[in-house]
Amino acid sequence: MGLATEKPVSLEGGATLRRTLGMKDLLAYGLAYIAPMAPLTTFGFVWEASGGLIALAYLLGALCMYFTAQSYATMSAEVPCSGSVYGFARHSLGELPGFIAGWLILLDYLLIPALVFLVMAVGLQTLVPGLDRASCLVGLVVVSLAVNWFGVSVTTRISLVSVVVQFAVMLGLIMLAVNALADGKGAGALTLAPLYDANQLELGKVFAATSICVLSFLGFDAISTLSEEVKGGDRRLVGRAILAVLLICAVLFVLSTWVLGNLMPGLRIADASGAIYQLLAVQISPFSAVAVAWLIALMCGFTNVLPMQVGVSRVLFAMGRDRQLPGLFARLHRRHGTPHVALLLSTALSLVIAIVMCERIDSLASFVNFGALCAFVLLHLSVLVKLGIQGRSRRWFAHWLVPVVGIAVVLTVIGGMSAATLAFGSLWLALGLGYGLYLRGQGRMALQV
Repeated sequence: MGLATEKPVSLEGGATLRRTLGMKDLLAYGLAYIAPMAPLTTFGFVWEASGGLIALAYLLGALCMYFTAQSYATMSAEVPCSGSVYGFARHSLGELPGFIAGWLILLDYLLIPALVFLVMAVGLQTLVPGLDRASCLVGLVVVSLAVNWFGVSVTTRISLVSVVVQFAVMLGLIMLAVNALADGKGAGALTLAPLYDANQLELGKVFAATSICVLSFLGFDAISTLSEEVKGGDRRLVGRAILAVLLICAVLFVLSTWVLGNLMPGLRIADASGAIYQLLAVQISPFSAVAVAWLIALMCGFTNVLPMQVGVSRVLFAMGRDRQLPGLFARLHRRHGTPHVALLLSTALSLVIAIVMCERIDSLASFVNFGALCAFVLLHLSVLVKLGIQGRSRRWFAHWLVPVVGIAVVLTVIGGMSAATLAFGSLWLALGLGYGLYLRGQGRMALQV
């Protein structure tokens, strides 16, 4: 097995991560992080925001995320390090910008597991009335921590099973939806209406819906946190996996929302958050709605949070190793080779956040994405500065056009966020800047390479 035979890679500060992952593992990890069933959880919100052009919104969302995925692929080949955008910006823009990039991506990585744990707990309460939410949270956190404790190779095996099941469910729903359309339900046929309808097309609504869809694709970037655990140290493998995951999800998301969108005509949504369950119960069968609810609450949610915990522990590990955070975060388990201290502390923090925000899911969801999107700006700047400007690259598409367009797209999405989210994100950024300046004053910013 890879865990026993692969030699560890030497890292600064003496810490080592084991090289056990291949292309299949990276794909399973990235797909589990995004979750093939993700469009079902936001189906009603995107449908209402887009005015029915749900497939078009997902198509535009995929195009927007392509630029960020391409920059991740470019930088993964240049700087293969465990810290994701933190490592990229640190080596390309300098010590302080690198720290700020890590600080920003931590906001996303720390909050999103808490959000998923909370959504899972709420789902279980809906399916099994009487369950205590706090007890659900503790149970879910303990189980996910136990799985991740034994190493990323174990996590990716479970992720692979989850991805296969989710794809089977999505393909099954598509087939059932096509059959329902053949029986005259909804539009009665596969029309282009969810993709393009001149009578419903309003660019403002479509772009607003696209901003929601973009968030469904977030997660492919976490593959870059595993750069130091790839077999053979192939720098291009991570980039290929990132782009492949985005392409696979784009095809599945657009196809599924196009088919299911054709079942929407004549159906009045009572609650946008439960739109997919209402659609399935009315147009296909009540059993399908209950089955999907259980799968989203358990299979999709539980296996989705596993790679999230891996991602945040790797960023904390890299920042601890570089003396940007306390050195205890860089400690690795002697037997399993996992950053167990970072894993324990980040999981505990996720549990605390979930309990504190258990009645404010909407606010927590709005905070999750600020850090990731701001970090993406620094990612694109890393490509532009290191390869385009300093390297005087003549690869105009990858090193000039992609980062420039990527920055414009990300700033547009950030501009559409609520005032409360922008205020909270700005406070987090200010705290990070202050801490970063303190570290520089203490001489803890220098690269140890």
